[in-house]
Amino acid sequence: MLGDPRTVRISGDETAAVFRRTEDADAEQRPDDYRGKPVPEAYVWSNLTSGNGSRALWLLLLPFMVVNLAHWMRPTSRHRKRLVRGYGLLVRLTGLTLTVLLVAAACEVALDLTAWQCAGTPDCTADRAWLGFLATDASGHGGWWSQPGRRLALAALVPAALTGLLWYLSHRTWSAYESVQPLPHQPDPEEETSRTALGRPGFWYGRRLVARLRAAHTAAGFLTVAAAVGTSAARHDRRPGGPAPLDALGWTLNSTLLLGGAVVVWVVCRRGRSENRLDRRLDRTLVRWLPVSALVHLVLVLLYAGWSRPGWRSEGRLPGDATFGGIALVQGILVLALAVVAHFLYRTSPDSRTAIRGFGGPAVAMLACALGGVMSGGVAQRVADWLDGPGSPGAGGTMDGPPVLLTWQASVIPPLLIVVALLCAWSGVRTLQRKRREMTAVPLDYPDENEREDSERTRRIASKRARAALTDVAPVLVGIISAVTLVFGAGALTGAWLTEKVPGEAAQGTPDWVEAAAQTAQALGSWLIGVGFILFVTWGRRAYRDPSARRTIGILWDVGTFWPRAAHPFAPPCYAERAVPDLTWRMAAWTRTTGGRLVISGHSQGSVLAAAAAWQLRPSVRRRVALLTYGSPLERLYGRWFPAHFGPAALTSLHREVDCWRNLYRTTDPIGGPMRLPGECGPQVDRDALKDPLAYGRTEAHPLPAPILGHGDYQADPVFAEERARLLARLKPGVPAPRPEGPPGTQAPSGTETPSGTEAPSGTEAVTPAPADPPDTAG
Repeated sequence: MLGDPRTVRISGDETAAVFRRTEDADAEQRPDDYRGKPVPEAYVWSNLTSGNGSRALWLLLLPFMVVNLAHWMRPTSRHRKRLVRGYGLLVRLTGLTLTVLLVAAACEVALDLTAWQCAGTPDCTADRAWLGFLATDASGHGGWWSQPGRRLALAALVPAALTGLLWYLSHRTWSAYESVQPLPHQPDPEEETSRTALGRPGFWYGRRLVARLRAAHTAAGFLTVAAAVGTSAARHDRRPGGPAPLDALGWTLNSTLLLGGAVVVWVVCRRGRSENRLDRRLDRTLVRWLPVSALVHLVLVLLYAGWSRPGWRSEGRLPGDATFGGIALVQGILVLALAVVAHFLYRTSPDSRTAIRGFGGPAVAMLACALGGVMSGGVAQRVADWLDGPGSPGAGGTMDGPPVLLTWQASVIPPLLIVVALLCAWSGVRTLQRKRREMTAVPLDYPDENEREDSERTRRIASKRARAALTDVAPVLVGIISAVTLVFGAGALTGAWLTEKVPGEAAQGTPDWVEAAAQTAQALGSWLIGVGFILFVTWGRRAYRDPSARRTIGILWDVGTFWPRAAHPFAPPCYAERAVPDLTWRMAAWTRTTGGRLVISGHSQGSVLAAAAAWQLRPSVRRRVALLTYGSPLERLYGRWFPAHFGPAALTSLHREVDCWRNLYRTTDPIGGPMRLPGECGPQVDRDALKDPLAYGRTEAHPLPAPILGHGDYQADPVFAEERARLLARLKPGVPAPRPEGPPGTQAPSGTETPSGTEAPSGTEAVTPAPADPPDTAG
């Protein structure tokens, strides 16, 4: 980053830090040596998003991360606070259903498939010694643990431990990554940063909200386990001739369960996000006692289920169809309601650049629900196939297998993949058409080298440009896939509820081709959903060993973990809640102690952090900052998908509030692009697209073929040095230095001067790299 192997850390720790070249470490003590030239610094934050291979397990939390993204994708709105609050409420409720779905899937595997079906079937436990102490013989007799209630109580420890693990990870990652407090400041009502919430004092500090949501979701997990165990035991006790005391106890526990669920929903509904102030409070009573109360209730349910019931036999499935069907129905209703609210929000301030005309949030929320369904169904299908050995659950095997709805959901995957394949083919045709157009445009960009036209060279450049343009087609693909997923999911839910049979059985009696298609879809879908989940986990692990795979998913991962956890507390941690305060404190401290100005230069995701940090500064400090962004997704990705925070109004206000802003991009870059600011602001910020490659053929300046750089190595272009020099020259005039007293970010009275002998360099260049791949991150 600094172009020198000799570097020294001047601030920060092993997770994120600011570095300088060794020779620049004491620049403030030698102002005469740096008069008229900058002091380059590099802010390195790669350990916040990468690290050892164990972090690949965070991919298991992908549905939580995706639904958290939907929270921040609401359209820009004006004076519609109720709709904004309703949008956030619906996303939080959707996130709650994903937690219940995950724990319900764990209950399906541990309680239904293992403890209820397999342990209750002698043929299933014959070759599994580890289930011997739970097994029953052909006459229904066995050891102390062989009673169904005791088996369920013991197996319930698995989903309960999973819930506790999620609570622990959420608490631990908050302490490790998100506990840094941002720079204290009071919002100025006259500031234009009111156009975006990123400049508010409490935006990057969500401790109170995350703690409340963590308590609610943890309690929801424990209550889900209690419901899986308690309702099964209560159903047995309600049969004629059942013990009256146990029946009454079952009714009491189930009533308490409903009350606990209502409290959890109330907490999720009533506890929104506060951004207008730095909220350091913590609702300790709620945070502590809500999950503890749910855990106590679970313990009581396990004791109730473990009571001796000699005549109880485990037959068929646990009542899981109604549970998964209810979750799917609620998720569909929430997504549709979210789409209605998003539509009304979009109508208040329509913008043609907004992704999917404002439906980006509902579409992404639908994908989060689909991911949760695929992961839960995949685990259940694979475990059922493994336990049933050579047989097939529900079709001649020793077990009935997972709920019918999960089989129906697996059966709609093949037709969904056909739709995806058609969309990919359509995208490929568009890419070929664009490539043909670029074949004509490429030679025109190199008029001095037309006499040496090389068709193969032209084809490679045109192909790179055409593939880079695929990013702009992503909203259409996401919108169509989400809509088709919603329709297919509704069809699967309807089929499961109306027939109460798996698709292959439900199609019996229909024409032969229909029955064959249903059986093929069922078999292929069950195989795909299980194998797909395994490939998903292994690919995530590979991403931490293979740089190419890491680069592929690193972009989406950086976007997903950039935003605070406002909708789901079990999502992967937000690295920006550490990185943005780091940058803000550093910029404020520099301008405070030296009286100097600075250029903050950001590449790719680093440009997003640079903009977010600039919004957190006081207006007097922000006016001393110049921005140089390159390969930036600020408008192309963030502006389109997150219009309420990075829309045209927000980016225009940022341009007007900083000293100067220049943006560089290439047509071969699949991530970065122009800012497209309206009016005169656009040309002031965006430079014309850089040539890539720098030379078409062999020239005296480039005797070897110049590489096609795409998203990386912007410093190799002479335009980069030119624009940086222009910004530094613009910032050269000295400014009055604030008084040294007071915390960073406070403004001194006008007229103060820098004390004699402590005059600082005129500016500093702060470099913020993107973490995914060091060779491509030019800072």
